[in-house]
Amino acid sequence: MSATMTTQFGAAPLHSKDAIDATLKKVAWRLIPFLFFCYVLNFIDRINIGYSQLQMKQELGFTDAVYGLGAGLFFIGYFTFEVPSNLMLEKIGARKTILRIMLLWGLTSAATMFVVTPVQYYVARSFLGVFEAGFFPGIMLYLTYWFPAGHRARIVALFMTAVVIAGLAAGPISGWILKDMNGVHGLQGWQWMFLLEGLPSSLFGIALYLYLDDRPKDAKWLTPVEKEIVIHNLEADKKVADVSRHNRLGQTFSDPKIFLLAFVHFAITCGGFLISFWMPTIIRELGVTDLLQIGLYATIPYGIAGIAMVLWARHSDAKLERRWHFAAPALIGALALGLTTVISGNFWVSMLLLTVATAGLVAPLPVFWAISTAYLSQTAAAAGIAIITSIGNLSGFVSPYVIGSIKTSTGSTTIGIYLMTAVVVAGVLSLLVGVPPRMVHEREEN
Repeated sequence: MSATMTTQFGAAPLHSKDAIDATLKKVAWRLIPFLFFCYVLNFIDRINIGYSQLQMKQELGFTDAVYGLGAGLFFIGYFTFEVPSNLMLEKIGARKTILRIMLLWGLTSAATMFVVTPVQYYVARSFLGVFEAGFFPGIMLYLTYWFPAGHRARIVALFMTAVVIAGLAAGPISGWILKDMNGVHGLQGWQWMFLLEGLPSSLFGIALYLYLDDRPKDAKWLTPVEKEIVIHNLEADKKVADVSRHNRLGQTFSDPKIFLLAFVHFAITCGGFLISFWMPTIIRELGVTDLLQIGLYATIPYGIAGIAMVLWARHSDAKLERRWHFAAPALIGALALGLTTVISGNFWVSMLLLTVATAGLVAPLPVFWAISTAYLSQTAAAAGIAIITSIGNLSGFVSPYVIGSIKTSTGSTTIGIYLMTAVVVAGVLSLLVGVPPRMVHEREEN
């Protein structure tokens, strides 16, 4: 199954393609399902604020501007602590870092049930961002410890379909809790929603700590040959990337391509967060008043987006093409998002446009991370991934705050949707101009 031969990297163990594929499949089956479910919990905790506003906003007397600011403040805390969290992961390992993150975010999310005033709402959302900081970039970094660059788009796609599953689950679950748990034991439906959707994150954080291994060398469930396969492929990645150059933290912070990628991430997620936070309100404005039905209708765009994400990532891996696999669906999604403001009289046409917009803005995300991690292998990956996600996720503050403020001022989300659509287009054009094909393809083809 393995043999030693002299290669361009010197004496190194080489393995058959079947052995490599079988080993990476085994690693994927071990890691991805558990990480996937944790990310489902993460994203539900992030977007359930969109469902809470259907009830919480009226009961507490919050305006759209108050709601939008609170929803967005999450990302200020997230931005501040993203890089330190990922650097800590490099030092103390994934298990301890993710345990801390999930334990604290679950408790904080559940505690949001006690919010009464706007200030309390702002504080709860800010601390939730602080405690969640580092989860997603930490997982992205963690996956680079196990999977070589040429396999990453499909692996990231499998992991990131959790966003879609969270969207599918959050709608009916949140709608049911808001409707059927309202008034149980004197608590409002939105209070039950934060409690029941928050505490499981803390419990799974403990389970994840007991289940994960920090590195392939620690994995008792891999045979010695399988460990050799994983480690050899990762080492080959590093050599192809020419990591003989210094990978210093200072170089990462001064690398303009890092900030270009951060802007691209900011732009695409501006559209994504608009959909995540405001879809329930948009569906209600289409004439649906029952809270459970709103949740059920919201599953349609996310379901289609999940299928599109996996198939599109596989196609990108098969073609070893990244830039246009990112740009094409993102532009289609932006166009559909803009058209939702023009064609609003027909419910099913509007739902079709929402579905196309969601799929178009979600499907390119694994491709984006394949681009980013391929480039970041040449720099300090822990800091680089965190910089991209922290700056990019400021869209989670900008998008809901801008939409909320505009809706409070004008009574409509139309101008805000046009503005976010323009931002998405600007991000796509920035990637096409600023990221040459050679930046990612050379390494993945080797």
